[in-house]
Formats: sequence, structure tokens, C-alpha cells
Amino acid sequence: MSQDIQAILENAVDRSRDVLFEGKVASYIPELAKADSSNLGACIMTKDGRIFKAGDYNIPFTMQSIAKTFSLILALQTAGYDKVFSKVGMEPTGDRFDSILQLELKDWRPFNPMINAGAIVTAGCIEAKDPFEEFLALVRKLCGSEKIHLNEKVYLSEKRTGTRNRSIAYLLKTDNVLDGEPEEVLDVYFRMCSVMVTAKNLAHYALILSCNGVDPSTGEQVLDPNIVKVVTTLMMLCGMYDESGEYAVKVGLPSKSGVGGGIAAVCHGGAGIGTFGPMLNKKGNSVGGESILQMLSEDLKLHTFSGGSSLLFADQAETM
Repeated sequence: MSQDIQAILENAVDRSRDVLFEGKVASYIPELAKADSSNLGACIMTKDGRIFKAGDYNIPFTMQSIAKTFSLILALQTAGYDKVFSKVGMEPTGDRFDSILQLELKDWRPFNPMINAGAIVTAGCIEAKDPFEEFLALVRKLCGSEKIHLNEKVYLSEKRTGTRNRSIAYLLKTDNVLDGEPEEVLDVYFRMCSVMVTAKNLAHYALILSCNGVDPSTGEQVLDPNIVKVVTTLMMLCGMYDESGEYAVKVGLPSKSGVGGGIAAVCHGGAGIGTFGPMLNKKGNSVGGESILQMLSEDLKLHTFSGGSSLLFADQAETM
């Protein structure tokens, strides 16, 4: 069965190269425009230690919005549930990820932590002497690599051109939603988004989320299960920008994307998937990554609401 899974993954990556022409590399952050449009890869990790990989699964890229999930975890760990969700909501939004309109017309709080306004507020909630260093340590632990680091060029590029995020932060401060000084919080936020990971790193992270916060390789409970429940639920509802509903129907996995081209996807039962492809659709999601995940969801029976067990765990079922 493991050979079948590897073949299914390789097929999904190969076939998904055919849709790359439908996307464009992110250009509103100048450094991201330098990405290789032909890159595409994926990695699957399971709780019994199997790793399946294909294509450009080990090429580093910046997390961008995937950082919002780690930031939320850190805020919940340091400030607590009540504090965080007094500042930001839990509801999906049909607006763009960088919308300002909803702050003026709908609610004084950002709708959820997965849009930029919510993520900026969440970053401001982190109670730590050095929020970014705490964030980086968390990412390294959950992604299983001490090599993960900040991309200084992307960080400076984001900081220099992030005028819209700056507008959001000052508006939030005006409405007494944002804790801390806008420029200081934004500096942390821009750094978080500029941390480099690979599809393999994201698969490791998603696997831990799938295992309710336990790292299967060590048996250590690295995350509180209640925090995992909050984060994965919000990933399902809001993780794919304003395409989250359609993605949930087609793929059915709690996921988080970033305009760097990555997607982290959590599979029920003890498996994680990471994909990378910098060609994005109009919503800001990787066209290749979405294609891979839809194929894997169908071929491996991964959809959360499909019923039955996934083919990923058929080997274990046969030996029981």
C-alpha cells in the first residue's frame, strides 16, 4: 500500500503541473515576485513514521499567512483564550484577506485570526519578552527543524511595501482593538510572515495538529489539545482566504495557505500534508497545491466528511 500512496502522490504532483499556467506569482511584495514559477512539490507524513514526497518538497519559501496559525497558537499559550477572542472573532468572511472595509462597516473586531487584521491583532496579544524569538522557537519545534530561519530580504521588502497592513494596524489602534504600538506589532508580524519553511516542514506541523498536539516521533505532547481544536477548526472555516468554503467542499481538510505558495493540510486520523507551488489564483492560494490536495483527497479518501477510513491507514487496519 505504501508504494501505491507514493505513486498517487507523484501522479498528483505531475498532473497538477498542467494547471500552473492558471496562476501568477505574488508580486505585491517585490521579493516574492522572484519565485520560480515552475516549482511544485508535496510531502505526506503519517503518525507511524512513513514519509511520502514528490517534486520540490524540500525547497524553502516564506510562510506568509501560514504564520497566522503559529501566531494564534503562541497567543493562546501566552495570553489565553479569553484575552485573544475578546480582540478577534471566529467567523468566516467573504472579504479579501487584506480587507479594511469590514473593520469600518461590520464590526469593531476583525472577523477571525486568519485574515490580516485578525493576525495583526493576534500578534499584538502575544505576551512574551521577545515575541518573534518565541514564535521562531515554536515554528522550529512544530516543523521539526532547527534550520528554519528568517528571510531578511523578504522581511525588509514586506516592511517597506506593507502600507495596507500599516493602515489596518493604525485603524485597529484607533478603535482600541490593537494592543501595543502599531509599528512594533507590525515589525513582529512582518518577521513572522518572512520565516522560511519547506513542504516537508509543513507536513510535520500538520501531522502534529492531526495527532491532537502530540509529536509522534517523540511521543511528547507539544501542544494543548484544546488549542489544536481551536486552530484546526479555524483553518477549516477560514484558512484558505475567501475561497475557504469552496475548498472545504472540494478538499475537506483543515488547511492554511500563504502567498509564498505553501499549504499545510491536516488529515483526520494522524497524517499531515505540505505542498508548495508559488503560482497563485486570484484568491491568493497556490493553484498547484490546491490541485494536488484535491486529487489526494479523492484518491486517498481524505475528505473529513466523506465517511470511512483513508487509504493512508489501510496498512495499519490490515495488521490489526
